[in-house]
Amino acid sequence: MAQTVLMQMSFFDALDSLVSSAETRINRPKGTAHPRYPSVIYPLDYGYLIGTTAVDGEGVDLFRGTDSTTGITAVALTVDVMKRDVEVKTLVNCTPTEIDRVAEFLTGSLRLGATIVHRSFPPIRAQPSTPERLESVSVDV
Repeated sequence: MAQTVLMQMSFFDALDSLVSSAETRINRPKGTAHPRYPSVIYPLDYGYLIGTTAVDGEGVDLFRGTDSTTGITAVALTVDVMKRDVEVKTLVNCTPTEIDRVAEFLTGSLRLGATIVHRSFPPIRAQPSTPERLESVSVDV
């Protein structure tokens, strides 16, 4: 008799898997002007994950910091009221100061609604009651 068991993968575990399986393309290096707002300068490398798709139809966006030992440190949830757009931007290898710079860039320079969701270190695994991504696995009993 097979019984279905639900296994959970946390948001950040799933994002780790996505980031580690995709190549990163940096199309706006740190210090580059924003394409629509030339006075706005990117505080960190900015790009996307090749072979992924975000809600806007483009690759999953990311900011890349300088601490190559940390991996995914946070995500930025953004709302652009003018474009009527909501996005998730991944922050990879960012120091706390770099995360603050990204937040200021998004809210101050680009005037987006933004919330930074920090990853807990060490990564905390999802608890059974957490409504995360669920995956069904059949187990023979």
